[in-house]
Amino acid sequence: MLVTNPTSLHIPVAIAAARRGCHIFVEKPLSHNLDGIQELMDLALHKKLSVLVGYNMRFHPSIRLIKELLEKGAIGKIVCARAQVGQYLPDWHPGEDYKKGYSAQESLGGGVILDLSHELDYVRWFLGEVTEVFSFCSRVSTLEIGTEDTAEILLRFESGTIAEVHMDYVQRSYGRSCQIIGEEGTILWDFNEKRVRLYSASNNRWRSFPEEKGYERNQMYLDEMKHFINCIQGEEKPMVDALEGKRVLEIALAAKESARTGRSISLTSHSKGF
Repeated sequence: MLVTNPTSLHIPVAIAAARRGCHIFVEKPLSHNLDGIQELMDLALHKKLSVLVGYNMRFHPSIRLIKELLEKGAIGKIVCARAQVGQYLPDWHPGEDYKKGYSAQESLGGGVILDLSHELDYVRWFLGEVTEVFSFCSRVSTLEIGTEDTAEILLRFESGTIAEVHMDYVQRSYGRSCQIIGEEGTILWDFNEKRVRLYSASNNRWRSFPEEKGYERNQMYLDEMKHFINCIQGEEKPMVDALEGKRVLEIALAAKESARTGRSISLTSHSKGF
């Protein structure tokens, strides 16, 4: 069962599918709040169902390469990181009125923090569990939407690492990049440049890892679906299961709460819901 409706409708449909014994692929983010997520996880466990949340950036070759480099200790102890993503919302679906899409409506789970939460997922994948969140977000541009169009999010991890995540609906040219700084080097990735760069302090040199020639963006979606099929067949475990999706959602909701209250949010208070 593929659940790809507006964010606020994901969980009711997923629960209905789980009750009928369906394995579930649910588009990211898992939901717009935590309501019903525990029921979905309980059903999946009881019925032995696979639930995969659609964070497809985990299937991008450059993101996978960065994960591999970090696991090998290529830049030593990680100190800080920056990730950013942005694209002009009216360009997302040419020919459609962006003001009527779910991204423009808070009630449907729109807004950059939920909509562009890939960055929250992959920095957590890279750096571990988040313990504290602080953010600013709002509709800064003249876009006619009822959600935030820009967000700046600071994350503190259990390891002590600090990360900054920027998201926006405003950049007129698509941008997505990441920088990770360690005590022994730096990793840089730019989606548009189609390469990862690694600086090693030991030899004072940069090394470049270009994407495979001819690699197309659609391949990561195909790889994600192959992974889902393998999960259904019992050959693999979901890379981003419902619990992983919930953890990312908790970070996103903490960012929204921080922007609303003007204070940092401890994620220990969010593990059981709001």
